[in-house]
Amino acid sequence: MTMPLSRRRFLLAAVLPMLTVGASGVLSIASGQQTSAETADGKGPAAALPASTTSGTVVQIVAHPDDDLFFMNPDLSRSLLAGIPVTTAYLTSGEADGRNEARGGEAKDPEQPADRAQYAEARQNGIRSAYAQMATGDRTSAWKRTVIPTAGGGQAELDVLVARPQVNLVWFQLREARNPAAENPDSLRGLWNGRIPALEAQLTTGTPVKQQFSYTKDQVVRSIAGILERYRPTTIRMQDPTPGRYADTGKYTDHQDHMYGARFVQAATALYAEQVADRPRFSVQNYLGYHNGTLPHALDPQTAETKTGFLKTYAWQDRTDYCGGSPSGCGDRKVAGSPTGRNWAQSLRYARADTSSWLTEGTPGRLWAFAVLDGRMAVWNRDRAGTWTGPALLPGTGIDPGATAVRLPDGRVTVLATRTTLGPGPADYRREVVYAAQAAPDGPFGAWQSLGTPEPGDEPGTSAVSAPAAAVDAEGRLAVYLRDTRRTLRARVQQPSGAFTDWQQLGGEDLQSDPIAVVDSAGRRHVYATTTKSALAWTQPSPGAPLAGPYPTGLPATTVPLSAARDGAGVRLYFRRPDSGVVRSALVTAGPGAPQVSSVSESGGRAGYGAVGVAGRSVTGRADSGTVAATTLGGPPAWTESRMLYAGAPSAVLDPSGTTTTAVLGLDAQLHTTTGRPAAPAPTWHPAVLPPPA
Repeated sequence: MTMPLSRRRFLLAAVLPMLTVGASGVLSIASGQQTSAETADGKGPAAALPASTTSGTVVQIVAHPDDDLFFMNPDLSRSLLAGIPVTTAYLTSGEADGRNEARGGEAKDPEQPADRAQYAEARQNGIRSAYAQMATGDRTSAWKRTVIPTAGGGQAELDVLVARPQVNLVWFQLREARNPAAENPDSLRGLWNGRIPALEAQLTTGTPVKQQFSYTKDQVVRSIAGILERYRPTTIRMQDPTPGRYADTGKYTDHQDHMYGARFVQAATALYAEQVADRPRFSVQNYLGYHNGTLPHALDPQTAETKTGFLKTYAWQDRTDYCGGSPSGCGDRKVAGSPTGRNWAQSLRYARADTSSWLTEGTPGRLWAFAVLDGRMAVWNRDRAGTWTGPALLPGTGIDPGATAVRLPDGRVTVLATRTTLGPGPADYRREVVYAAQAAPDGPFGAWQSLGTPEPGDEPGTSAVSAPAAAVDAEGRLAVYLRDTRRTLRARVQQPSGAFTDWQQLGGEDLQSDPIAVVDSAGRRHVYATTTKSALAWTQPSPGAPLAGPYPTGLPATTVPLSAARDGAGVRLYFRRPDSGVVRSALVTAGPGAPQVSSVSESGGRAGYGAVGVAGRSVTGRADSGTVAATTLGGPPAWTESRMLYAGAPSAVLDPSGTTTTAVLGLDAQLHTTTGRPAAPAPTWHPAVLPPPA
């Protein structure tokens, strides 16, 4: 039955209350220098621009020495190899039990006396050697160790690599929890939760910092924000503040210092964004920690071997004296026995912003791209002439990395994300789903609206909900999907009145990826999520019918991230093969009963990690070098690589003429795009919007 026009308009308007231009909370695209999209034949205005290359400034903040090597590499080594400024700050000394001894596996040492200051110094020595090796190829390359004051009133050690002065290490030297899970008041966790008024320092034996100090919670936040102000990063790398708990034991899936250290970094980035006006914009990338050990390997063997080599240097596995005879030792012998950790070195995964649904068409010929900068949603727009403008930052802070965008039937665009509220006390930490929609096609976006969270609070599951996925039916009703902290699927669906249902339970178990949602050519909604060993599907047997599932797909194990695109009468899923990075795909067709899943095909050959962006037959993602690269579905097993590293995942759209536009967020926090046809020459990447003159 055809819906009356007035009724349909009501549903389209109900996604968000209509707001007039100039009303509170409404923001249109800001002005800025513009570039035009490259034409399909490569002769447009953008073709004359310099190609995008890796640029920007990276600051990494981790809880312990080696968290960066285990969980942020190879992103770290590739950033160093690209020559951009990289600074890593370590919140604690990682002193543990003070025993620098290998305990089996590849190495075993005699029992050592406990000396926490000595062991912490050995870990510093190992980190300096690993960074020197990554940056210069020589693990003995010299460092200059000095003292700097912190904004929290204490002191930190600053190490500068003499041969590459843009490579810095900052050591806050706070006491660590000394246990991955057991509650210890004298820890970052205890400080965050108000169990102690201040956390003491744990100085190393060789540090130039000689003044003992302690920090309150506020002083830790201000100290981290001060480091951000000193280095003015365009990319901030941090650990996962919401790792979740294991269902069988209730224990955190990550080290407590990783989780609470990341919450301190969250608070510090918010303070930095609010109080420092004269700075570049920045994006944030979260990294998965210990949970990598339970998942299939995400890296190919060659990349994993290189990564493990840097860990062996850190671990002082060969016991060669390359640190000037330091009595503490030249590295962390605890790691020497197992330099891959607990199955950690073979993977790198992003805890957020690893989905490819943040670029979408609005009205015909206009594109909208979204990414989170400065804790706010940034919006870029490309007009019908191919000119990009932006970014404009929507009002409202606390937006987590990652965005999902959907087009409504009248051409309006809705963007969804999660938002974290830190709150005045530890029990007030909260993550919720929010969305904002255009008030009219091509118009400004309205204020954020909250869909809340299915979680009763932070403590049961550490607020570890996924980024939202969304789908819109032909009548303009929005359905929002979420992986909850129990790793099942939840949904809120818009009703004819415009209101949303409560959070529905849609089942499934062991969901690992963020869910993805796609509407097929018949108007049926598809929702997918990967598990540790396969993927699950939920589909509508017919348009308007309730979503059915979960159905097993029978697909092989993946590296977790999942992408999808409409393909003929079905939906094609894209995922990577473990231990290789090869992109695989399978076509899923919905109908009465369980969906039909095709055999698996492969594209591109050995490659990198993370989600891919798909438009038509074009597939874009990380090559094995880490740069953004393209291949073709069904084409030769090769990737056409660029010269640019990037953050998160690519996103792509296909217009009716067969032209694809693909976008990534660079490490410079700028949008970079390429436009062309699958059969055209190798794509060239350009900045979407030129930065204003200095």
